[in-house]
Amino acid sequence: GYNALCTANLPSPSIADPTAHFNANLWTGTGGARSLTGLGFQPDFTWIKSRSNTYQHMLFDSVRGATKYLVSDATDAQATDATQLTAFDSDGFSLGSGTVVNGTGATFVGWNWKAGGAAVSNTDGSITSSVSVNTTAGFSVVKYSGVDTPATNTVGHGLSVAPELYIIKSIDAVSPQGWVVNTTVIDDTVDYMFLNTTDAAANQGSPWSTAPTASVFTLGANDGNTCNDGVDYVAYCFHSVDGYSKVGSFKGQGNADGPFIYTGFRPAWVFIKKSSASGDDWYQFDNKRETYNPVDQRLALNGTQAQGSGNPIDFLSNGIKIRDSATSFNGSNTTMIYMAFAESPFKTSNAR
Repeated sequence: GYNALCTANLPSPSIADPTAHFNANLWTGTGGARSLTGLGFQPDFTWIKSRSNTYQHMLFDSVRGATKYLVSDATDAQATDATQLTAFDSDGFSLGSGTVVNGTGATFVGWNWKAGGAAVSNTDGSITSSVSVNTTAGFSVVKYSGVDTPATNTVGHGLSVAPELYIIKSIDAVSPQGWVVNTTVIDDTVDYMFLNTTDAAANQGSPWSTAPTASVFTLGANDGNTCNDGVDYVAYCFHSVDGYSKVGSFKGQGNADGPFIYTGFRPAWVFIKKSSASGDDWYQFDNKRETYNPVDQRLALNGTQAQGSGNPIDFLSNGIKIRDSATSFNGSNTTMIYMAFAESPFKTSNAR
């Protein structure tokens, strides 16, 4: 009754084709209106960064509306610009003439996630939210308004499993400190970091440190970063899905033969951030900018710098291998957090 020890006998993944839920694309700017196709789905969250220029990151989602953007490297409020991303299309998205997403001769990358299309009202929490959710892929886009009372508030996220990482940003006001990244993968409570800084993780205390449930995440009241009275916020919520996505943490070793991080799939997109000390960027790697190992073309999610190289990692058939002693993601006995999305589940993937 035993099976041979081989990938063919692994359980079938719930998501056979990860590119139906996450995909990246590359393009060179033309300076003119255009449509980019080939994603395989209509995205609900698109994150664009110039590879060649020091333009800001631009983040768009279908809940706020296509022409409205936020920048991950600053605390700025949402802005509207009909020359940047102009529409989410059935197989991609459309761009205008805006320099930051389509400047002539500049090179760009877009990272795209599928949620659930048009948002629906969610009353699971004490604060009613608008949610576009993809429960299969463990991802939702949530919009809500902050309140001044009571001291503890909850927001429905639409997922069927508690999120392990959720990013909150004010929409119509400048955040005091910016993009709050809450995660449960460091210890048994909720720790937070700021996506727009190089700060280490910290624990904000109750009620913010209350672990999210399968229906809600918890906030305080009158906190400018996440729940200021009358201010609108957007949250991007993620949990791991076997064979498709992984949110986790690992310890660095301080040498070039670094740790192997098992994800259960060949990665398409990864970020790694040191959480136990400050001073290092949110480094991001993907399979479109680097099609073979080692993967060393990186972007900083918290900065405007162009694509850089060095500090290589490998994308393996079932995870990530660190190939550099850089303190930014492999310092001796240093804790890192990461999030990864799949190109192919382990059962059907090959080494690169």
